[in-house]
Amino acid sequence: MHQVFLGIGGNLGNRDDNLTKALFLIENELGTIRQKSSVYETPPWGFVAEENFWNMVVQIKTGKQPDELLQKIKETEQKFGRKPRTGNYTSREMDIDILYFDDFILENEQLKIPHPHIPERLFVLVPLAEIAPDLRHPVSQKTSRELLESCSDKSDIKRVEFE
Repeated sequence: MHQVFLGIGGNLGNRDDNLTKALFLIENELGTIRQKSSVYETPPWGFVAEENFWNMVVQIKTGKQPDELLQKIKETEQKFGRKPRTGNYTSREMDIDILYFDDFILENEQLKIPHPHIPERLFVLVPLAEIAPDLRHPVSQKTSRELLESCSDKSDIKRVEFE
């Protein structure tokens, strides 16, 4: 079994319902949820949009390999109307990213593990440090807490009530 950390979030539709549905689908189609962070409201990253995102991080236990897990994630995102990425960031009901997969380092056309933008995104680092402060990035060897402390992202981030 593999330990995987997923970043999940969206800014369209009913964000509360979408996260609830995403957690249900993750548990039933991707793996057993071991931990989940609080939910945080953050502005869009890398583009401008009217609605802020609700983001969280979950740790799952799965028997799937990285490519199989990515395919299941894409199928899950499609249930929220997600279309294949065209290169630009856009508003969406649900986005699910593989942040870490055990301590694997993988890079191919479809997938990069660990996710290359972890160190620069507060909306990932705040919830990640909440549930796994001592988890080490397999490339930099910095902990989630250390990455958070050195993050240059100064976006406004606030915890929201969820469940």
